[in-house]
Amino acid sequence: MNLTPHGSAAVEEIAQRYYISTDAVRTVLLAVSNGGGTMAQFSHPDLGGSGQWMQGGMTMVGDMFNNALKAKVDNLCTELSNLLASGQPLFEQPSQSQGGHGNASLYIGGGSGQWWPGDLGSASASGSQNNIRYAIFPSTRRLAIEVNGQTTVYDTLDHQIGGVGQQQGSGASLTFTSQYGTVSVDSLPIVSGQGFGPAPAPRPEPQFQPDAPASAQESEIFAKIEQLAALRQKGFLSDEEFASKKAELLSRL
Repeated sequence: MNLTPHGSAAVEEIAQRYYISTDAVRTVLLAVSNGGGTMAQFSHPDLGGSGQWMQGGMTMVGDMFNNALKAKVDNLCTELSNLLASGQPLFEQPSQSQGGHGNASLYIGGGSGQWWPGDLGSASASGSQNNIRYAIFPSTRRLAIEVNGQTTVYDTLDHQIGGVGQQQGSGASLTFTSQYGTVSVDSLPIVSGQGFGPAPAPRPEPQFQPDAPASAQESEIFAKIEQLAALRQKGFLSDEEFASKKAELLSRL
């Protein structure tokens, strides 16, 4: 993914302020964009090797006791997240993927020609692959997908979506990547539109099942409880004795 002139200038300026290479900033920028602006997984020697970041959560680096490095990574990821949310195009529009199975290319900062419903506002990320287009709206937990001119809006629940892909061949389906791995788009609730997965099989009507007849042992226990109740009513048993005997009989069921 190539940077736009604006993206390149931003990366160079941030690298100078953090005293790290532009390659390190670019690596983290791509990781944050793939995490929907709220999380990232990356690996770069300038930042202590492998690391993880979650917005408002914990930051992990290879040198786990290096608090200064943790703070540096947290500040860097937060700044890059804000940069992605600014709406400025940072990555050039990539070409469509070719071949069997792959994720749609991610274009941070949207672009001209809005195709999704206007009430969704501005997308934090959008992309396209073959005959599908998608746009992600993390603040309202929405995902818009257009296939052959038909648009469906989904509730993304707690998924942090990084990209949408299309499975080619027979039984073609749409998938997306999140913190839970690769997930089928069909698993998300539909807010508007018809969806693109196969129609779900109708649920069978529940069949009425009559209550099974009580066993001989159960009938005998219930009969004894009724007898005990009659004895209590006549004053032959106290309430405590009746409750004790009843509990004993019910324990045999």
